[in-house]
Amino acid sequence: MAQSSFYAIDSIREIKLYFEEGNWDAILDDFYIAGNQERLVGNLTIDGVYYPGVGVRYKGFSSYSSSRSKNPFNISLDYSFSELEHQGVNKLKLSNVIQDPSFVRESLSYEIARKYMPSAQANYANVYVNDTLIGLYTNVEAVNKDFLEDHYGTRSNVFFKCNPEHLDLNGENSNLGNTPGADVSNYYPFYKLKSELYSDWNELHALIDTLNDSPGNIESKLNVDRTLWMHALNYVLVNFDSYIGYAQNYYLYQDDAGLFNPILWDLNMSFASYRLTDASNNWDGFTVDEAKSIDPLLHYSSVSVYPRPLLRKLFENDRYRRMYLAHIRTIVEENFLNGDYAQRAAHMQSVINIDVIADTNKFYSTADFTDNLTSTVSDLVDYPGITGLMDARASYLDTFPGIQGSPVISLIESSPLNTVAGDTIFITATVNDLNATVLLGYRFSESEAFTVLNMLDDGTLNDGVSGDGVFGALIPNCSNVTQYYVYAENDSSGRFSPERAAYEYYTIESKIGVRDLAINELMAVNTFSVADNEGEYDDWIEFYNNTGYKISTKDLYLSNDSENKLKWSLPERVVTPGTYFIVWADEDINQSGAHATFKLNKEADSLWLSYSDGSVVDSVVFENQNDAISFGRYPNGTGDFREMLPSYSSYNSLIDGSLLNDVVFIFPNPAVNSFGVKVNVDESAVISIYTIDGRNLIDGLVGERGQVLNIDTSKFTSGIYLVRFTFENSEIVKKIIIKK
Repeated sequence: MAQSSFYAIDSIREIKLYFEEGNWDAILDDFYIAGNQERLVGNLTIDGVYYPGVGVRYKGFSSYSSSRSKNPFNISLDYSFSELEHQGVNKLKLSNVIQDPSFVRESLSYEIARKYMPSAQANYANVYVNDTLIGLYTNVEAVNKDFLEDHYGTRSNVFFKCNPEHLDLNGENSNLGNTPGADVSNYYPFYKLKSELYSDWNELHALIDTLNDSPGNIESKLNVDRTLWMHALNYVLVNFDSYIGYAQNYYLYQDDAGLFNPILWDLNMSFASYRLTDASNNWDGFTVDEAKSIDPLLHYSSVSVYPRPLLRKLFENDRYRRMYLAHIRTIVEENFLNGDYAQRAAHMQSVINIDVIADTNKFYSTADFTDNLTSTVSDLVDYPGITGLMDARASYLDTFPGIQGSPVISLIESSPLNTVAGDTIFITATVNDLNATVLLGYRFSESEAFTVLNMLDDGTLNDGVSGDGVFGALIPNCSNVTQYYVYAENDSSGRFSPERAAYEYYTIESKIGVRDLAINELMAVNTFSVADNEGEYDDWIEFYNNTGYKISTKDLYLSNDSENKLKWSLPERVVTPGTYFIVWADEDINQSGAHATFKLNKEADSLWLSYSDGSVVDSVVFENQNDAISFGRYPNGTGDFREMLPSYSSYNSLIDGSLLNDVVFIFPNPAVNSFGVKVNVDESAVISIYTIDGRNLIDGLVGERGQVLNIDTSKFTSGIYLVRFTFENSEIVKKIIIKK
């Protein structure tokens, strides 16, 4: 869905709900109070497009009240019909814009955050119920599996929402502290498991243990850079309804590199609309004036009333602290010192001005809406004028110790100029401080963690002569895609290049050669050989890396249509030398793993692995495929295609393949709950199955030439059984082993 036009900031959506129940509001109140997240079924139109049977509930914490006419909505489009979605969106999160007279805090904060880490999109929507306008809402993209797929290339890894069941203003909440102890069940009240497996709790607990007890190893569990960006955004935007306030309102997702990534959530009270915290000096809250100069290192330089290990444990590391301040400088310089944020806020207000006026259920006056961009609006609390707050805060942060005085990085170059996969790449950077520590971070795919190397100015790494201010490092055996950044620091301050690293990075790309990544094996009829993660026996395609270097699938396409070779873009993965990569050809694109948008035709089909310019890496044409038999290369990775016994994600074997020439063959053997039999001669056979002591279990099956029969053995006990093939003038008996 990436950057869906549905969330374009200049577009105001029209969302209309229709309920048969006249007391729909009371029903939704009852559901909310019951706390079981039950939904009321209704119908919906989005910009005039009709969707039946959607599921609706109220959401929020302080933003909800049974006495309000304008409550926040959570709408599930696929509640009754699993395939329903609108422009790739199946969940609507509609915030009622309480505690924000300006109407722009949430949308503006997400727009800024998206420059530095994966963050939700947001715009606005007029919401109607039974054709009565409820009001103008903020329309925020849900952090769900679609979001994860867009930003991490996966959707089924370990995933938690970090919000306590009951926020405790005098407690630790979702702070990733280890106070609850070794029993994972003690953590249930503070984190909500959003993925599927109970064992995922052990992964979260391992992160918590490492963070608290072995912070020197935290890079093995946590995307530290992404966490520093989250903290930097929260402190710059004075967003204290978050981890830095009472340890809540964020998600954790474990990427394919095994690292947990924090994801921001619920930014409606940023820009100091929320000023309660247990953070050190401000444990009893802070004023608007104090918000302008909140110390972004409070959990390092002062005390924490309650543990905040995700802050303190990271800030105690000198390098992490300098990196964090470098991120703050980038946010301040790119958005606030240049006045860009004020222009964006004014533009957003201009887009929604008429709709705010028409919202009779808004919580503040139209004058408050206009004034709060620059001036404080007082209601039950004071809501700071955004520019009045942030101009002062930007000036304060710009002079904060550690922000200024960093080394300057320039003239970043790579060689050789025409890099190809497998080369050694030299990266050089000019740094104006000869005593600086300079680091190179590199990886071969977004699915990998960065490897970090020291860059040296000693004349040995293609960096000129020793002491000339040019620092160098080498990347051995590079992939067809190499992503990298440079970081330099002195004793007090650090700087990244590019400034938004590691979310942004420099890229060196080349194409792989013909059959470097080979289409190695396929099954166009898979009735029982191997199942995907959903337990479904679907078509699959196996790729094999024939080279001595890692291959990234970035910018590669797979198709079964020679006239449209760009049918499906492969998800970005790294295939290491001599290993396999599996794609399921089943059209189940929302399942975990790599699932293509097409299926294979067993009668006759083809496969094409190509670049966008049409250059072909590998291809195969096939026909007349049978279940339990695959079509693969022998020798493995390089030979011609032939029928063989399936060797899913493993070496294609000639020995196993020779069984296909037998008069009959059985596969797999040993088997568990089923096995297949195939007759290879121009004669039918009657098939019977017996126990080893002669008891007949199955009789009267007929096998024709080329036909594969799948025999259910789920009720068989472990042991050896006899399979008898009776032809017109002969008989063959084979053994099958059943293992439970």
